[in-house]
Amino acid sequence: MENKSHALTAGVFVLVVTALLIAMAAWLTRDHTEQRVFEISSTESVTGLQVQAGVRYKGVAVGRVVAIELDAAQHGNVLVRIAVNDSVLVTASTFATLGFQGVTGLAFIALDDSGESAVALQTSRDTVGRIPMRQGLMSRLSDQGGKLLGQLEKASGQMNQLLDPDNQKNLMAAVTNLGQAAASITQLTHRADAMLSGTGPEGSVNLPRMAEQASTTLKSIAQTSEQLKISADTVRQSAGEFRQMSARMNEAGGTLDRIARSTDALVNTSQTVNTNVAPRLNRAADEVSRAARQVGRLVEGLNDNPQMLLTGKGAVAPGPGEAGFVAPSNP
Repeated sequence: MENKSHALTAGVFVLVVTALLIAMAAWLTRDHTEQRVFEISSTESVTGLQVQAGVRYKGVAVGRVVAIELDAAQHGNVLVRIAVNDSVLVTASTFATLGFQGVTGLAFIALDDSGESAVALQTSRDTVGRIPMRQGLMSRLSDQGGKLLGQLEKASGQMNQLLDPDNQKNLMAAVTNLGQAAASITQLTHRADAMLSGTGPEGSVNLPRMAEQASTTLKSIAQTSEQLKISADTVRQSAGEFRQMSARMNEAGGTLDRIARSTDALVNTSQTVNTNVAPRLNRAADEVSRAARQVGRLVEGLNDNPQMLLTGKGAVAPGPGEAGFVAPSNP
């Protein structure tokens, strides 16, 4: 009986100690901070994310994952519910990504804010606020992995085509041509050095001699330019003198002014002649013409009847149709 009582006492003691340890652990691990609950609906896989996983805002731990389940509102999405400390400002422009801790592969929720909005995202037990989920680094890498593999496959195919035997022959021929071109360039370089130094064969281009000749030509051009400058100064001086002479001719009382006055006087004289003298000359000419006609008729009459100077003009014989007209007889 005594052994049974000792065993019972020991069992009760163990149970009491266990209960105390549990109570102490619960008291030490209890969280006094107030938290708000948000939901994240993700179209991406959340492999590696577990309940009680951390939630970080710009790298700072601010909460934990409460639940992970399928989204009943959006078919095919994963619904992640998180609890975030009340001190963290979650706005309408806050978004979430899936991060991974080092080499362990354990995932966590990373929150960040684009800064487009400063309005706090409202949430409650009845209407839980939803934070949009964006692709993380691993998701982008997995999406681009297929494209990268396709590009690598294409590049390898092109490389194989490039290393085809025919292409290798063409490539070797191109390398040979490059070697010949390099040798030709070397020869051209030697020739250029000979040209620059003037040590080339007789009759070849001698750049030092050409430079000397060019220098002589430049000196001649400089002298010609100086002479042209002197000629230009002379022309400029002559132009100035011509300008002065033109100004003197155009000024009042100058040559052009006198010529203009003489021309005006000549025009006035011509007008006077046309107005007074010309009519008189015209009348005198008419009278002279009339007198000349009379003298002509007188001369004709004398030629026909010279006795007219002694007997006078006499009576005029009647003409045809007049009284006393006698037609002359035919011989």
